[in-house]
Amino acid sequence: MGRVTVRRPVLRIAADGTRSRPDVLAAEEPMEIRVDGRPLSVTMRTPGHDVELAHGFLLTEGVIHDREQLSTARYCDSPGPDGRNTYNVLDVVLAPGVRPPEASVTRNFYTTSSCGVCGKAALDSVRLTTRHSPADDPLTVTAETLIGIPDRLRAAQRVFDTTGGLHAAGLFSGDGELLVVREDVGRHNAVDKVLGWALLAERVPLSGCVLMVSGRASFELVQKAAMAGVPMLAAVSAPSSLAVDLAAEQGITLVGFLRGRSMNVYTGAERIVTKNIAG
Repeated sequence: MGRVTVRRPVLRIAADGTRSRPDVLAAEEPMEIRVDGRPLSVTMRTPGHDVELAHGFLLTEGVIHDREQLSTARYCDSPGPDGRNTYNVLDVVLAPGVRPPEASVTRNFYTTSSCGVCGKAALDSVRLTTRHSPADDPLTVTAETLIGIPDRLRAAQRVFDTTGGLHAAGLFSGDGELLVVREDVGRHNAVDKVLGWALLAERVPLSGCVLMVSGRASFELVQKAAMAGVPMLAAVSAPSSLAVDLAAEQGITLVGFLRGRSMNVYTGAERIVTKNIAG
């Protein structure tokens, strides 16, 4: 298994002088996901929870809808310079009767840790149909509960404490209980790992849950939430215009700039109870 962190030499320059020392960095390595032996995608990710990542990716791409639709997931030999397996190729086998990915999914796209899936030419090509519509989810969350979620997520970011270089996604219950957190150099990978965990735990659709991300809320992250039936997505930073449009279309409550004791609610404000917020 690949390492989550690596050490590299660094020259530290500060007011008290310069010195050389080792620095701990978040690991970033490519992982190729294959379906029934056929390459599907390559993503730059932080090693760890790779099976969850593959399950979450296939769920949010509409290839599968529950854990029983995958038979196995195993690493293929992917030798590095020293001849050892790098564990950077994962082959998943679909269950009998499950249709292979359609041509729109089986494409040679490359996923970076910074921008998500690149090369999708048109909005229609990424508008996938979910079986788990969150529009009718009766979830309500108090504003006070939401205010406390970023600190709970940050407290659970163990690798970030060491490296300062990872995004995080966390799944919370409506009363603020942390269910799972995953870290990765890519926002989308962290979300896929969380949703893959939920799929393997047979918790999809994720009704009554809040998905919290440490960065901004992009169109792609809202789409992933919709595919898993998540009724509320909250982000520390800003959403994009398409993210807001898609959240409104799918019935997802979208919260941005959730920092300190304030937030912006872009869609689905009826799910948030705002009375009795302490100053």
